[in-house]
Amino acid sequence: MMAEDSKRNDAILMAVLANRMDGIVREMTNTLLRTARSSVINSARDFSCAMCTAEGELFACAEGLPVHIFGVQKQAAEMVRVHPDLKEGDAFLDNDPYVGNSHPADHCTLVPIFLDGEHMFTATVKAHQADIGNSLPTSYYSSAVDVYQEGALIFPVVQVQRDYKMIDDIVRMCRRRIRVPGQWYGDFLAAVGSARIAERRLKELCEKYGKDTLKAFKSYWLEYSEARMEKAINALPQVKLQNSGRHDPFEPFLPDGVPLNVEIDVKPGEGRIEVDLRNNIPNVDCGLNLTEATTMASVFAGIFNAMPGDVPKNSGAFRRVDVKLADGCVVGRPKFPHSCSVATTNIADRLVNMVGSAFSQIDGFGVAEGATGVGVGYAVLSGRDHRYDDAPFVNQLVVAANGGPASDSADGWVTYGLPVVSGLMYRDSIEIDELKMPIIYKHMRLRGGTGGAGRRRGGMSCDLAYGPTNYPVTAIYQLDSQYYAPKGVRGGQDGLTAGGWHVLADGTEVALPNSIQVELKRGEYLRGFDSSGGGYGNPRERDPALVLDDVLEGWETIDRARDVYGVAFTGRVEDETLAVDAEGTAALRRNAAVSQFQAG
Repeated sequence: MMAEDSKRNDAILMAVLANRMDGIVREMTNTLLRTARSSVINSARDFSCAMCTAEGELFACAEGLPVHIFGVQKQAAEMVRVHPDLKEGDAFLDNDPYVGNSHPADHCTLVPIFLDGEHMFTATVKAHQADIGNSLPTSYYSSAVDVYQEGALIFPVVQVQRDYKMIDDIVRMCRRRIRVPGQWYGDFLAAVGSARIAERRLKELCEKYGKDTLKAFKSYWLEYSEARMEKAINALPQVKLQNSGRHDPFEPFLPDGVPLNVEIDVKPGEGRIEVDLRNNIPNVDCGLNLTEATTMASVFAGIFNAMPGDVPKNSGAFRRVDVKLADGCVVGRPKFPHSCSVATTNIADRLVNMVGSAFSQIDGFGVAEGATGVGVGYAVLSGRDHRYDDAPFVNQLVVAANGGPASDSADGWVTYGLPVVSGLMYRDSIEIDELKMPIIYKHMRLRGGTGGAGRRRGGMSCDLAYGPTNYPVTAIYQLDSQYYAPKGVRGGQDGLTAGGWHVLADGTEVALPNSIQVELKRGEYLRGFDSSGGGYGNPRERDPALVLDDVLEGWETIDRARDVYGVAFTGRVEDETLAVDAEGTAALRRNAAVSQFQAG
């Protein structure tokens, strides 16, 4: 009995410590959210905090964005390799896409944490910067033929603090090169402060429980996570899955787009999943190449979409997944000096979709494809602000909705954002955007009847428009999904494609290509239409009561309810008498089944 009690007490302690570690990461997150200066960080929350072990394994990530934190352990390991003489009070800045970072726009602050004189953890704070010194005023430079044309300042795990004091040389470099230096410096200080919060809290935790207990917990938690992942894989059937996708054409670099392929071997007898990405094209001469970190992150994000939600997201779970990559590949390990400027979106989103939807080939698993496209609602805006002595500004919007994918058990998330963030980023406040930048929104509205139809339907599209209030404003974005819509699965319909238009002062709408740099004059607007999520399962298997709710809430139209879902109604929406016509619905669905049988 005493042995059982001891085992139970150990399990309780491990649960307490696991939640305490998550709590520390969440406090880091709140610190950065409340102290950063740029709206892409303090409004959109385009950043992630995580804790890695001194051995270079992801340990705790709470609400970190998948594309940021499912590869950050490589940066923690690189810090130890490059700086083997780490000391308490050190801090480092890394944004090197060729070693472990996501892309140059994500500045990652790393702080080694020493407990009783031993390096045990590394706090990581990765934040997307609106301006990083690129040759164009944007952090996404899709047309850059290489890293030199891209122009970003690259910091390969460079030391920025020693003995808790700032190394001013690095700060001066950034302040000289970055267009809005005060904004960057405020974000930088906020990131360092967030990492130091983790250091303080871990020292308090060590004082309470002791270093030996925390060392034992490190091993236990990763082993427990690995066991949970192994159990989840063993619940899957043994199967080999193949899937393909394609990024939109991108003139003049990629007139046929980028074909993508993935092969997945599920081995429940071994508790392992093998993902092979070697059957893909070499690096392309533009900024769409993935880094090794974003490739791995996209694979893990897609796999976690098929796993039970309570499997811990850390390196313990990663141990059960083998990913085969090729060097010099568009989805693999990039070859210097190919640009990886857009490595956190576009192709990464396609890869998340491909992996997640591949698992839908197993009955009851996987998801459809979520909306992709960093378009009008994600544009980087720059210009001069007449309200503040014509001061320059550079900032990124995050206002798109981008409908989420449907799954076997749920409809698509309305404000999904992108597959690589899976709904974890926030959306800007319209009013705050208008206060921070000299722009005004003309409209923003969800469009009913645009989600991919299915037994579970995909998230809808969003239509938005904005323009300058005075001086011209330059907008830069790179929009995928204007050609190839997010796919539905298991009989579900595809989502809709996206689009962008330059609306002139006389109301004329000029369609824009998928990668643009456009100057908006006063009285002109930039209008965008998001893509939407794919559906899961046959639309005519959707519960008619749910279709009724969809129509009443404006998610669906009566015409689509009848023609796509096979649901008939009596009454009218206008006088609140709309109801399902059970006999009419049965007839519609019966006739559709007969027609499908005859056609098949």
